[in-house]
Amino acid sequence: MIANKKYFLGVSFALGFFTLLPIMALFHYAFFPEGQFSLTGMIQIISEKQTYRLLSQSLKLGGWVVLGTLVISFPLALITTKTKLRNYGWLDILFTLPFMTPPYIGAMGWILFMQKNGFLMQLFPKLSGLSAPFFSLFGMVMIMSLHLFPTFYLMLKNSMLTLEGSFQEAAKIYGKNSLFNWVRISLPLLIPSFLLGALFIFVKTLAEFGTPVTFGTRIGYNVFTTEIHTNLASWPVNIPKATFLSLVLFVLCFVLWLIQVKVIQRFVYGTVSGATKEFTVTTNKWVHAVSIVFVILLFLLAIGIPYFSILMTSLMTVRGDGLVFSNLSLVAYRQLFTNQNGGFSAFLNSFLFAACTGVITATLGFFAGIYIYKGTRYSQKVVDFFGLIPNIVPGIVLVVGLMLFWNTSWLPVSFYNTKAMAVITYCTLFLPYAIQYVKNNMLQLNESIFEATDVFSRTKLGAFTHIYFPLLKRGVLTGMMMTFIISMRELVGSLLILPPSVETSATFIYRQFEQGNVNTGMAMAVVTIIITCIFVIAIEKSKK
Repeated sequence: MIANKKYFLGVSFALGFFTLLPIMALFHYAFFPEGQFSLTGMIQIISEKQTYRLLSQSLKLGGWVVLGTLVISFPLALITTKTKLRNYGWLDILFTLPFMTPPYIGAMGWILFMQKNGFLMQLFPKLSGLSAPFFSLFGMVMIMSLHLFPTFYLMLKNSMLTLEGSFQEAAKIYGKNSLFNWVRISLPLLIPSFLLGALFIFVKTLAEFGTPVTFGTRIGYNVFTTEIHTNLASWPVNIPKATFLSLVLFVLCFVLWLIQVKVIQRFVYGTVSGATKEFTVTTNKWVHAVSIVFVILLFLLAIGIPYFSILMTSLMTVRGDGLVFSNLSLVAYRQLFTNQNGGFSAFLNSFLFAACTGVITATLGFFAGIYIYKGTRYSQKVVDFFGLIPNIVPGIVLVVGLMLFWNTSWLPVSFYNTKAMAVITYCTLFLPYAIQYVKNNMLQLNESIFEATDVFSRTKLGAFTHIYFPLLKRGVLTGMMMTFIISMRELVGSLLILPPSVETSATFIYRQFEQGNVNTGMAMAVVTIIITCIFVIAIEKSKK
């Protein structure tokens, strides 16, 4: 394996440039405002009642979303492992779509459906009384839970599949029925997955920006991310306050990440023999019927309603004329692709930024993933940590750090307020995806391949081009596709760092929605969703 000092320094510098420098800039601005150490600003922010209100509302939201995702994920995991529906593997791909759909688009779909004179009132007038209660914390929790549940669900399902078979066979020796054995033996062994899933969802909720800015601001429910954005995007701009709030959010998420690491180290286990091919599948007709109803209902809530609202809105000629066939047309799409309101230019900007981001992150991910490998040495752990920083730190905090760093006076050149800044921001936010896919592919290769490479490769460049890349190209390309698609719809960084005259598809959708020109914005949203679906299918196909 490649382990020389120059390679370590090169990879560390490249990753640190994107991920570590913004955090250092954030701390420097907060604690060295005039070039000297000071805690005055931080103490002032901590002592404000507003900070405690934001903390309380953020924690409350996180707790309810964890509960909401658990209510969805646990029954779904049971259904896809313990009933006949476990044979339908396409359900996993189907229920990945809500997580891959930008959260702000999903929130917009629900707003369009539930608002006054929305699709709910048009289709089911007798249910119009549900509109007012929906626009509350309950509605916000519901939307975020329907967006985040796929991750929790897959964690629980994978754990259940690992535990099934041999554990249940051994339990039969001690008698009792299968349900009793599962509750007494398998369920306690799932506790680590419950803890890890809950912590992950909690952190993702604290760091989420899309749903709070589109739905939360409508109901007056502010959290850290929206307050930080308000202080940076609304006049008068208050950079110090945004920085201190970012630091509080960073510390909160970092502490939760440390707890997550401890849980993994202490509670995660492995099986001795692995899962067997024998699984206990219930044949009860009532259970099967209830399972089908649950899956259909979840499909309607997580995918059907928001996608229907977005599609129908994009097809309406005049929104006030309602949902009638004569009011449906492709006018919004024609306006979008003929660039009548700058939509096509925004789409091209997104495509260009995402493509550049994909190439850069795939390159860095390739070299970093090779060096990290199993991460047993201290230097490997350092590189791995640099690559993990964007997964630990909320995106808006990194964006604030990038703004502070690229506005420092001592830089010989600054990319701030240029298109290049968008690429730098996207690379910072999504670098972990590219690294993770290469790391996973590396772990599937036999150790003898690396030993042979060290012996027979004439040059390191030859080893990279003729051995490592051919073996790892699937992981590199998958990471590139994942980074590309996420960059195409990124919102928080785009809103804060793009030059005034430049828009992306995400900012175009957001601003069209906020300004009331919803039809064209939803047409762009439909295009974004279609691209997302195509890439999700392509990524799943590449794994086979």
